[in-house]
Amino acid sequence: MIVEAPNPYKVKTKQSDQSIRFASFNVSMEAENYTSEDIETKQSQILENELASGNNSQIKNIAEIIQLVRPDVLLLNEFDYIADENLGVKMFISQYLNIPQSDQAQSIDYPYYYLATSNTGEATEFDLNNDGNFDSIKDDAYGYGRFPGHYGMVLLSRYPIEASEVRSFQKFLWKDMPNNLMPIDPSTQEAWYNQAETEVFRLSSKSHWDVPVKINDKTIHILASHPTPPTFDGDEDRNGRRNHDEIRLWADYVSADNSSYIYDDNGQYGGLKQNERFVILGDLNASIEGDAYPGTINQLLLHPNVYGEYAPSSEGGVANTPSNPISAHHTASWRMRADYVLAARAGLNVTQGSVFWPTSDQDLYRLVESRAASSDHRLVWLDIEITETDSTQDDADTGGSINIFLIFLTLAAARFRQTNHRSQ
Repeated sequence: MIVEAPNPYKVKTKQSDQSIRFASFNVSMEAENYTSEDIETKQSQILENELASGNNSQIKNIAEIIQLVRPDVLLLNEFDYIADENLGVKMFISQYLNIPQSDQAQSIDYPYYYLATSNTGEATEFDLNNDGNFDSIKDDAYGYGRFPGHYGMVLLSRYPIEASEVRSFQKFLWKDMPNNLMPIDPSTQEAWYNQAETEVFRLSSKSHWDVPVKINDKTIHILASHPTPPTFDGDEDRNGRRNHDEIRLWADYVSADNSSYIYDDNGQYGGLKQNERFVILGDLNASIEGDAYPGTINQLLLHPNVYGEYAPSSEGGVANTPSNPISAHHTASWRMRADYVLAARAGLNVTQGSVFWPTSDQDLYRLVESRAASSDHRLVWLDIEITETDSTQDDADTGGSINIFLIFLTLAAARFRQTNHRSQ
């Protein structure tokens, strides 16, 4: 009897030694993924225990995907905030990433990392979802979460992080964004949030970070975030509007003429200067299809300072939804492009990219066959070269130009509603 060997899945290698691989990965390493019990009293200890064991199958698969793709700079979304680095990010690196997870994978190390607090599960004194009940956390927290730091973020880097120059926008108030989309209660035509709530309500559902990374004597600003899903609300669309404005914050931040209103958690105003290099990373929970507020993701994809034309793709996305005209660019099992790596147009050159998504007939499909295997999201990556800041990316460099296609798809792509678990 002849048994055919599985079709091998191969990750593209870098095209040159000058390429830096940037990636974003929602890893579903949040407490609810590891227990069915009430987690409001256990908090981050749940993830701490799984990391310390070194033997959690889901985390091992997450590590193997990272070892196979080998990003140089990687944002992890939905990695619960653990203040003690020795019990959190360092444990993940030493117990999982530093150990080859299969014969095909090699260990990988990240000597530099950044993590900070999040608005998720950060209690308020208000009934923010107006359901008549005061929970202080979950929907009544600054960002949905069952404890402070739930659904947190971690940035890993093989290159030095300029720690003294990091900027965080966790406490930026939504009301301070000019022409914001703060919701109106359709039943009363009055503001959804009362005056007291408006005075303290933060824009970021987790946080927004500007983390400068030093690469070959050049600084690249990593703009990391994880906006709220544009669902789990009502006709007021408070989450859809917040998602829009969370993404708008980056669109304004990379526009020297539009960023003067933005202030960080240290009180410093303004955004990036003209032609500063940046890469936007994160599960942005927005697509040109689906339930996002109209035009949300196009604030970045069509931004003059962002090279949004190139959309990483996979065969696995096509196989998951063959009837959808842009399924090749999906990054989540629930049939949407949610996760992004977007480079500055000036000073950077995108050479190639992909979404890690093997098909069911390939040997590495075991890593993505379900959320239990790894995540309901896929790792997305771009290879980027540093160029002079007076040069700009040309569409022909990547063969990935989709400007006209974007306009068509915005009008014609089938709409798929997210119906899975409450991923944040």
